[in-house]
Amino acid sequence: MSASATAVPGDTDAGDDPVATTTHLPDAEGAAPTVAKTRHPWRWVVSAVALVLLAQFIHGLVTNPGWDWPTFAKYITAKSVLASLRVTLELTAWGTALGFLLGTALAIGRLSGNPVLRVISWCYIWAFRSIPLIVQLLFWFNIAYLYNTLSVGIPFGPAFFTFDVNGVISGFTAAVIGLALHQAAYSAEIIRAGIISVDAGQLEAAAALGIPRVRQFRTIVVPQAMRSILPNATNEVISLFKGTSIVSVMAIAELFYQVQVIYGRNGRVVPLLLVATAWYIVLTTIASVAQYYIERHYAKGTQRTPPPSPVQRAWQKLREVAESGATAPRGATR
Repeated sequence: MSASATAVPGDTDAGDDPVATTTHLPDAEGAAPTVAKTRHPWRWVVSAVALVLLAQFIHGLVTNPGWDWPTFAKYITAKSVLASLRVTLELTAWGTALGFLLGTALAIGRLSGNPVLRVISWCYIWAFRSIPLIVQLLFWFNIAYLYNTLSVGIPFGPAFFTFDVNGVISGFTAAVIGLALHQAAYSAEIIRAGIISVDAGQLEAAAALGIPRVRQFRTIVVPQAMRSILPNATNEVISLFKGTSIVSVMAIAELFYQVQVIYGRNGRVVPLLLVATAWYIVLTTIASVAQYYIERHYAKGTQRTPPPSPVQRAWQKLREVAESGATAPRGATR
């Protein structure tokens, strides 16, 4: 004859949820108590609805002839599309490199003790964040209307070299200048925010120990600031990937412009737009993966043992499966 199991309020551990679990007293034979888990039926309902909608979307992608997947497969690796993709990568690379280089100088200017540099940096950031990117690109594309020649020499004095603007600033160069100057205004604020996020007490302690300022910046400020800079900087690079499509107004054969040219000839608008979308997704994914591993590198100071990466977790799972299969007795089933 066993004792009846009754719930005892307040007889749960400090970490248990009295609503989520019900603990019963052990019977006379000393059986272990049973725990009733809280059911969540609405989770399954919402999950089922989401899976049904996802299945309908995938079914439409596969069966709807309007997507025209044969045309997509024909042009996704076409020579003209890959050439335009190379132009997009070059615009992004030059815009990112020059933009963050100038942005670093602007951020240092805003943080410097020189009031002239602070005012100039602030005015630059204010102006270039206020002007739309397409306006900046068109301005640099038509700079020859304002300046027919460029001179290098002594300010307000004689010129040593003189260049024709149309011969120096091509459409591609104008696009790079516009993208870099626009990117510098945003990257300057990202870098400045990362630098001021570092505790000033650490720099005071380093100065008290006699560490040079350059070494302070390289070994103390940069590793900690990068943890704040990287996520926002990656977002800016991804935005620049997509922002290069705006240079299509300058008739530069980047990815989106080339796609427009192709579907202007054959009328296959949707599959050609999918081609551009697919390549933008690939570039964004590569940037996101690079961001993940760079963040892991700079997270070493905050985590003694960083969590395993997805690749490391996959290899660990494969080793566990292999080891469990090797140690299992013959004829055993799992």
